[in-house]
Amino acid sequence: MASYPRPALALVDAMTAAAAAEPDRAIAFQGAPGANSHRAASEVMPHGLPLPCFSFEDALDAVREGHAGCAIIPIENSQHGRVADIHFLLPESGLSIVGEHFVDIHASLMGLGKGPFTSAYSHPQALGQSRHYLRARGIVPMSYADTAGAAAYVAELGDPAIAALAPRIAAELYGLDVVEDNVEDAPDNTTRFVRLARKPLDPATITGTAITTFIFEVRNIPAALYKALGGFATNGINMTKLESYQQGASFSATMFFCDVVGKPGDRALDLALEELAFFANNLRILGTYPLERERG
Repeated sequence: MASYPRPALALVDAMTAAAAAEPDRAIAFQGAPGANSHRAASEVMPHGLPLPCFSFEDALDAVREGHAGCAIIPIENSQHGRVADIHFLLPESGLSIVGEHFVDIHASLMGLGKGPFTSAYSHPQALGQSRHYLRARGIVPMSYADTAGAAAYVAELGDPAIAALAPRIAAELYGLDVVEDNVEDAPDNTTRFVRLARKPLDPATITGTAITTFIFEVRNIPAALYKALGGFATNGINMTKLESYQQGASFSATMFFCDVVGKPGDRALDLALEELAFFANNLRILGTYPLERERG
């Protein structure tokens, strides 16, 4: 079974024990202590108990099984797009999105010494966000489960030719030297996280602007998507996200992941969703929650 590198285990054990004592205060995240998801968890719930989980599935299971009150999961990055597999995991989890949070992402190159480095470990998203920096220096990107875990793994390897890309705090936690800060290719690099819980928010309790996230399926036939989405245009609903993905190997139907501004109970959105349900299959709302950052 996959596990954390040894330098991270003591921190993981302490945080897990604290969360076990007060699971309602626990917020599960994927990664080792010091990861960007750890930072997001602390920002969303400053008085919560961050619970590190090795995989996204583990973090979602922690909520579903009552070991944590909620989880915070990265869903997309401004430079590298959607986080792999997340569109499959969210609907399958049975959890509801109850909030969103945006984190400015900064990566540091770190290792045991100042280099030169032949390779660098990090989460695939972080590697993709710094690919130009790595390529210009001849550093081979090496995938790891998360950013801070990569830093702990490099500390465990003890090889001065191998580096990690991780938040600066990970160097302090795992005894590495920071060679260079802010090695991401774009200065406005941002990751959007969503917070998930067992029970959905009641849309009526949201007093400000709301976002509703849902999935639906259309058959791969001419004009299917046009017909399905027509109601959002005619009812003046702002659609801020629309992504397609395939489920299964037949390619006979396409799933769509969608964010719109509004909440069930608003007449315009209700009419748009009613029209969508007429033309699409498997319509399912994943959550309605307050908008944290204006789009556009």
